[in-house]
Amino acid sequence: MNLSLIPGGPEAFELAAKFCYGINIEITLSNVAMLRCAAHFLEMTEEFVQKNLEARTEAYLKDTVLPNISNSISVLHRCECLSPVSEEINLVNRLINAIANNACKEQLASGLLKLDHNFPMKTMPNIEPETPSDWWGKSLSVLNLEFFQRVLTAVKSKGLKQDMISKILINYTHNSLQGLVIRDPHIVRGSLLDMELQKKQRVIVEAMVSLLPTQSRRSSVPMAFLSSLLKTAIASSASTSCRSDLERRIGLQLDQAILEDILIPANSYGNNHGTMYDTESILRIFSIFLNLDEDDDEDNRMRDESEMAYDFDSPGSPKQSSILKVSKLLDTYLAEIALDTNLLPSKFIALAELLPDHARIISDGLYRAVDIFLKVHPNIKDSERYRLCKTIDCQKLSQEACSHAAQNERLPVQMAVQVLYFEQIRLRNAMNGGHNQFFFGTINSQFPQRSSSGAGSGAISPRDNYASVRRENRELKLEVARMRMRLTDLEKDHVSMKQELVRSHPANKIFKSFTKKLSKQLNSLFRINNLKPIGSKPNAESRFLFQRRRRHSIS
Repeated sequence: MNLSLIPGGPEAFELAAKFCYGINIEITLSNVAMLRCAAHFLEMTEEFVQKNLEARTEAYLKDTVLPNISNSISVLHRCECLSPVSEEINLVNRLINAIANNACKEQLASGLLKLDHNFPMKTMPNIEPETPSDWWGKSLSVLNLEFFQRVLTAVKSKGLKQDMISKILINYTHNSLQGLVIRDPHIVRGSLLDMELQKKQRVIVEAMVSLLPTQSRRSSVPMAFLSSLLKTAIASSASTSCRSDLERRIGLQLDQAILEDILIPANSYGNNHGTMYDTESILRIFSIFLNLDEDDDEDNRMRDESEMAYDFDSPGSPKQSSILKVSKLLDTYLAEIALDTNLLPSKFIALAELLPDHARIISDGLYRAVDIFLKVHPNIKDSERYRLCKTIDCQKLSQEACSHAAQNERLPVQMAVQVLYFEQIRLRNAMNGGHNQFFFGTINSQFPQRSSSGAGSGAISPRDNYASVRRENRELKLEVARMRMRLTDLEKDHVSMKQELVRSHPANKIFKSFTKKLSKQLNSLFRINNLKPIGSKPNAESRFLFQRRRRHSIS
């Protein structure tokens, strides 16, 4: 017998027939929905006999199903295959409203229970462990996407908390996308299976993004979940509006991200020359974060003067600390993507130039990323190499980074000279007692003054003072000798390059003028710093420094 038109099919018709012949049937959560729809289809109403099948199922729904969230979700799941009859009799809407009302009631009861437990006058011993208030949200994963959207929209309209909605979304998305992972995209790319899985992923991701709470810098949605959604959206070719929404949400709370959150693979399957990571999305995300101050101008006007004074250019302020976190994150990201041989220098330079000058206190992370990129991409143009190194502020390099940069053959000659110049300035300031150290403002001096640990004894013995001065002079001589050797090597390389290029291009006036300027800079460095051999006697400046410290310690 073909009974496909009856809701519930042969099983529902058999139970309805048994009910007509007086055979006792058991109404359960698994069959109440199809019995209610079958009774409507077969017109088993009170017009023909009292306590008919429709009345019996209605009583079961009111007494057992609608007051309980879990039972309502279970019956709603059974209604998925009973459309359109379940919609005609308003069964689906009644179940969704019951779930939303009961969820909000439970949320209110849980809040009152917490208030009672926290009230000092009502301390109750032997309190049972509290049931998690989102226990019912996990059972929503059995629903199809359409019913889940309708349920979540209903609970949001009833006033369910944002963190509860976020947990429900995360759980449903994880369960829905778990079985939609393509194991080997290079094999199935373009096949019917791959296109079907990609379509399912795209539909789920776009639906989840539309259900996310309102965008906010203090959103309850975790950064890891937003990142995974964006990665899936890019892999499944989701709509531009969907990806833009996710990028803005990530940008609003970028200071909470880690490196794994922003390592977003590029959608370039089958393209051997494609990049590994989607740098365009990351560029937009960081731009969104850096433009937040402009968006918050109106909010800043509402703040009181004390708070504004705290936020203005203070290293401990929330804005400044967030910018420093993001700058470290960007430098780490640059070092990671620099290993990609297919990454274009223009994209790397665009990311390196993104942050303002005040965002980095120290430029060691950026220097490391640039050095890795130059090592992996040895054949880039000289103009790109120069522009890439120009993003590094040599005044913000630590001593270790300066030593490495001075000996780094991958850097342009202009940058090596600049590094050596600032290193000489720092050494001169150190020899002069640490005055006028406007360079490296946040970095401690290389030779800090000694401080006495005893109470009341502030003087240092002449022997200790003499030993410290000798040690400092020895260290200074070694540093000057190293830099002198480096400058000599650079001058030799410069002379050899000049001879070779002049030999091949004798009419190159531009190169001649450049080498003349470079020679003047090198000679001026030698004259300014007054470099001397290691074995020579101390100059007048060092003798004056020694005599001054000796007189001070004796007094």
